[in-house]
Amino acid sequence: MVADPLLDPKLPPPAELPQESLWRNSAFRRVWAAASISIFGSLVTRMALPFVAIITLSANSFDVALVRSMDLGAGLLVGLVAGAWVDRLRRRPVLIWSDLGRTALLATIPLAALGGWLSLWQLLLVAFLTAVLTTFFDVADNAYLPTIVPRRDLVRANGALAASGSVSEFAAFGSAGFLVQILTAPITILIDCFTFLISATLLGSIRSHEPPPPPKSEREPVLSEIAAGLRLVAGHPVLRSLTLASMAQAALWGIFGATWFLFAIEELGLEPAAIGVIAAVGGVSSLMGALVTTRISRRAGIGRLAIAAMLLSALGNLLIPLAPAGAPVIAIACLLGQQLITDSAITAYDITEVSVRQSIVEDRQLGRVDATVRVGLLLAQLLATLGAGALALVIGLRATSFLAPLGGLLAAAFIWFSPVRHLKTIEPVG
Repeated sequence: MVADPLLDPKLPPPAELPQESLWRNSAFRRVWAAASISIFGSLVTRMALPFVAIITLSANSFDVALVRSMDLGAGLLVGLVAGAWVDRLRRRPVLIWSDLGRTALLATIPLAALGGWLSLWQLLLVAFLTAVLTTFFDVADNAYLPTIVPRRDLVRANGALAASGSVSEFAAFGSAGFLVQILTAPITILIDCFTFLISATLLGSIRSHEPPPPPKSEREPVLSEIAAGLRLVAGHPVLRSLTLASMAQAALWGIFGATWFLFAIEELGLEPAAIGVIAAVGGVSSLMGALVTTRISRRAGIGRLAIAAMLLSALGNLLIPLAPAGAPVIAIACLLGQQLITDSAITAYDITEVSVRQSIVEDRQLGRVDATVRVGLLLAQLLATLGAGALALVIGLRATSFLAPLGGLLAAAFIWFSPVRHLKTIEPVG
């Protein structure tokens, strides 16, 4: 069940560290550093992979949508199983081995490009297998944080991670376009390989004790544990409404991901370097959102913050299809406006949503709950990505982009008609 970990004496107490000592926590510092470095590499790859498909392999809009949907399909396939196994295992080894596996997989892309045998099928396979490991990593990462940080400090910890992630986003997107033009897209992916190795080294250096997983005698069959995670999310009104809102928002990102690169290149005539600089502005915007989330949530309340963030995300994404072709200054201004408005709003929402989830779910159920939420988001994003990729071939990229703001509006509606609307603070709830 979902319980209050601070009031239920049967639950293990969270790590007891003074609130002001978050940065004295060596385990958190290493997790923070590992995340900051690996996020940089991952975002470089996120920029480079579509360019591998578009520039190196001459892919069309549906091919690009397929490449971007591999991580979604992999997450859907193994997400629930990953959640059940993460709740059975120590989380840190899962993080380390996922980093090492992704290093090996991504290294095959530049090797294949140098050898002249890179193909779309290989790109899809590597993207899929890498996404499988990313699924295990992400579920374990969210479940690992509450074991090294007091639950009352989760908003600060998630805010710090989001802030450094925003800086990494700015640096990655700001440099990725230039790196693609200088090194070519396949070679640029090598940067991600090195960052995963550094992340694995940092995580391996953590020496703090991680609570042991439950003994085998207490385990239920995997399918039963998966079903329990589904029931937890579906049965808890706060978790359920936040998940539905996040799924609507994920659909927005699916449409965005399927159309944005091609729209910027084919409709607006922008070069990869310019696209990278525009995307980098989103990192600055995300940093702003991360820095003010705690303050705004305390003043306005969690519910109001979440609703406002979703409405702002819809407004920001409306600027993309309004960017005019043949007027590059206005078009770039529209794309920059989208990055400034949407990224800050989504960052604030994400910090709030994950902190609420981590604070109200028991430690050894958190992996399954996180996986259930993740699978819901991936399903929504996958359907939106593939649908937008196919629809763009029929009605065009600009017309398809007009659908993206609907995700933010629907998300705001889910929160408005739910108990989340009345949440004031982030604290354990029953």
